[in-house]
Amino acid sequence: MNKPSIKEVAKKAGVSISTVSRVLNNSAPVSKELRKRVENAIKELGYFPSNIAKSLRKGKTKTIGFILPDITNPFFADIVRGAEDFLRKKGYTLILCNSDQNSEQEIQLLETLISKHIDGLLFTGTGSFNLLLEEKIKKGLKVVFLDRIIQGINASYVIVDNKKGMELLLDFLIKNGHKSFIFINGNKETFSAKIRYEVFMEKMKNAKLEYKHYFTNFSYDAGYKFAKEIKDLPHAIVCGNDLIAYGVIDAIEEKGYRVPDDVSVTGFDDILFSKHFKPPLTTVRQPKYRMGMKAAELIIKIIEENKSLNRGIILEPELIIRKSTKELKK
Repeated sequence: MNKPSIKEVAKKAGVSISTVSRVLNNSAPVSKELRKRVENAIKELGYFPSNIAKSLRKGKTKTIGFILPDITNPFFADIVRGAEDFLRKKGYTLILCNSDQNSEQEIQLLETLISKHIDGLLFTGTGSFNLLLEEKIKKGLKVVFLDRIIQGINASYVIVDNKKGMELLLDFLIKNGHKSFIFINGNKETFSAKIRYEVFMEKMKNAKLEYKHYFTNFSYDAGYKFAKEIKDLPHAIVCGNDLIAYGVIDAIEEKGYRVPDDVSVTGFDDILFSKHFKPPLTTVRQPKYRMGMKAAELIIKIIEENKSLNRGIILEPELIIRKSTKELKK
């Protein structure tokens, strides 16, 4: 069954197409009699105006795209909630896309969102480079980076102070007598992993501590796999995020060791389950909900002012000490 057109509504109501448009958009006064005839025709025909066409005529679709790397990671759930809560109050709809940590998929999603005429984009990238995104920003696409920055692209961003978070964590471990470390980090192309790596290396070298460092993915499976291959336990295994830490703890305990009796394990993010994990995880808390809210607030400001706004918001982390770490004899 074909969808009725505005022309058919006008014919049935015995009015002009412009009169139907005025009724639909409340753009100009229409007599009660004509309005009633148009409304009856709309009801009888089952006519629904095209929201896309209406939005394009106004120059806005009231939609914001959000590309993130792993929808299964609870870290992003709080960020999305913060963004969506703010956007909903402003009358915007969020279109959520999962790139699955795949750069090619990320580009395809970006092309799809642009084809839907989004008003702006919140972007958490999978790597350190995205040529298509760079081109679209130069052509006027309004973007706010969230959690991760792509170097060389001039755009607004909302991140947590990764340097400070890592310093808080390592200073705590070193102060409590840990002298040998393994750092199982995330994707080496991501901004956060690079910053945390730099801090880790500086701390290890300055304090002349034993260490090993590995780049992997921000996932449970990555942590589990790496921990299964560890032969000699260090004093502490530092993990790039909480999901990696969960995998590490499960693998370590399957090998017959206990956390923290045999090795301390730490995470980064403080997702919901970390305080309930066995043992509860020592980690660095990122203000996830606030990150999403601030990013949404920033993208709306850019859209409403209709100009480029290159602003960086850096939020404070917090060290959360739980039972996955212990104090060693100095």
